[in-house]
Amino acid sequence: MRSLIALAALLLPLAVQAGAQKYEPLSASVRAALSRTVSDRAPPRSSFTDSTEAIGWLSEMSQRLEKRIPDRDARLDFLRAVHYEATRAGLDPQLVLGLIQVESGFKKYAVSTAGARGFMQVMPFWVRLVGGSEDNLFHLRTNLRYGCTILRHYLDIERGDLYRALGRYNGSLGQPQYPNMVRAAWQNHWSYSKRNLAMR
Repeated sequence: MRSLIALAALLLPLAVQAGAQKYEPLSASVRAALSRTVSDRAPPRSSFTDSTEAIGWLSEMSQRLEKRIPDRDARLDFLRAVHYEATRAGLDPQLVLGLIQVESGFKKYAVSTAGARGFMQVMPFWVRLVGGSEDNLFHLRTNLRYGCTILRHYLDIERGDLYRALGRYNGSLGQPQYPNMVRAAWQNHWSYSKRNLAMR
């Protein structure tokens, strides 16, 4: 029954699922730390431990994402950026892919009714709060940087409780639908294991 509910939720129009992070006052030290994190423009480097891991993960995720992002180069650029920004924030890249699936359906220019923008549906108030006026939430790496930083912040606030952190991310804290949908997308569509891949 639980899997049927999760499947039905995934089939609903994706725009309905995008929520909105809610503004919460932040201490000066937290604002400064978040600001440093989103403004760090260190040149992208590989977040994979070795080339074998990179080839395996990118190949597998690229196949799964092909229908949503048909252009191979754009798809690989997107996946490298997701892996880099998720790893940089201490997040599972597959979790981030599940969140993006639910939030925007992998639409770069998605805008929710609340005004959240881009792949990870980041609310513009974050730019005013911790970013720079030149930050464009429709830019791939900027959107992923903000989204991963915000989710990491919520995980830290909730002491690692993913269910509550996802609720905060969506602006639906305490309601089960959104966290359950992200977990279902993560586990049913983006789960990845090198061992399972080798057994195919």
